[in-house]
Amino acid sequence: MSTQFGATLRLLRLDAGLSVRALAERVGVSGAYLSRVENGHDGVPTPDRLAAIAGALGLPETVLVQLADQVGPFVARYVRRVPAAASLFLEIARRDLGDAQLAAVRELVSRRFPAASAAPAPRTVPLGALLSTNRVVAQLSCEDLEDAIDVAAARLARHAGARARLLAARILAREREASTAVGNGFGVPHALIPGAPLEAALVTLAQPLPAPTPDGRPLRVLVVLVGAGGGPPFLDVLAQVARLARSDSAEALCRARDPRRLLARLAQQEDPPSTARS
Repeated sequence: MSTQFGATLRLLRLDAGLSVRALAERVGVSGAYLSRVENGHDGVPTPDRLAAIAGALGLPETVLVQLADQVGPFVARYVRRVPAAASLFLEIARRDLGDAQLAAVRELVSRRFPAASAAPAPRTVPLGALLSTNRVVAQLSCEDLEDAIDVAAARLARHAGARARLLAARILAREREASTAVGNGFGVPHALIPGAPLEAALVTLAQPLPAPTPDGRPLRVLVVLVGAGGGPPFLDVLAQVARLARSDSAEALCRARDPRRLLARLAQQEDPPSTARS
């Protein structure tokens, strides 16, 4: 988990335009410590520190807490501070509320008790909302990552206002700077283009593709992005892909044989949009 989380943190930091030193200064830790976390040499940070890192990246504090599987400690800290909350959590568990009911609870909490910040963060755009059947490729057979990116760039070029070959070159140049693999078979190749709207293509591979990945597992699913970068909503989408990877969704997505079924599988795998903002 620490290696996969570290790779995701590095990806978010780079696309936020921050050096290790700059992020470390904002959070109040040493650059050496942050580098060890990113390289998987240290365990994931504490929930408080994760919240601080997320804030420095311009993300909701719970995003990194979820990605690091630190929700339990985060909630436990809150219950210690507000013991009455424990009875509410017990009631939710006793009723065995499902995703739809919990989404309704989150909506009520958001409406009745808005975040304290003066400018509430916008709702996360679900990955599925950025896709359409003509930007989804199921069971692609290819020789290497460059082939897969060429196919995705051809689907994205018209929407991004760029030539396919130039767009593929931009994506590959970003990939050479640092791998965009986030583990469990997922990769997020992308290009940061000032002023470009956020667009996505989804590619599943007929055969796993060997590539440098944080956990040594070959690539099976590529979410290819184009956008301005530097902050939400671009970083939000990167985090969403990392959440999909954490839930090991590659197998379910790769079983889909056509774009429509693949989009339906993605909708089943995605967290509700409000989860990242809870």
